[in-house]
Amino acid sequence: MVSDDALMLDFQRGSREGFEEIFERYRQPLYSFFRRRLSTSERAEDLTQEVFVAVIRGTSRYEPRARVRTYLYGIAVNLLAAEHRRQKTAEIREVEPGLASNESPDSSIWIREALGKLEQTEREILMLREYEQLSYSEIADVLRLPVNTVRSRLFRSRLALRQYLEPASQAQERQR
Repeated sequence: MVSDDALMLDFQRGSREGFEEIFERYRQPLYSFFRRRLSTSERAEDLTQEVFVAVIRGTSRYEPRARVRTYLYGIAVNLLAAEHRRQKTAEIREVEPGLASNESPDSSIWIREALGKLEQTEREILMLREYEQLSYSEIADVLRLPVNTVRSRLFRSRLALRQYLEPASQAQERQR
């Protein structure tokens, strides 16, 4: 199996096959990254495509300083931040009527709500570690943080998540 770094360097030299292999390896993991963080699958697919468009546009500037996986998730994190800023701007411009809360005892809803209560950086660190299976050093590279900061924030976010989920698990137990 050819390494990601070798494929990126081949692509940089003009190999279409190198790009296609990188695309095949990372399309689904990047889509999953966005899908867990966005409300629509269509937007997750769009942003996944934008990652690869950014790779194509930045091919001449690519330098193998970090792993390709880290490079791709770095682009994804930046696109996600821009997407959140765009959504916030749209929400400010648009007046939404109050929506009734349709809470369900389904655990995925509780987890999503609890994750939403975490600070953005801590939520991102937790999701990169637990869902994307990135190492501490990869997360540090993606978020441009020291490794020890990643470790301490991950620890704090896990504690906070556990505290947010305790009332939810108690409510589920009462419903049984």
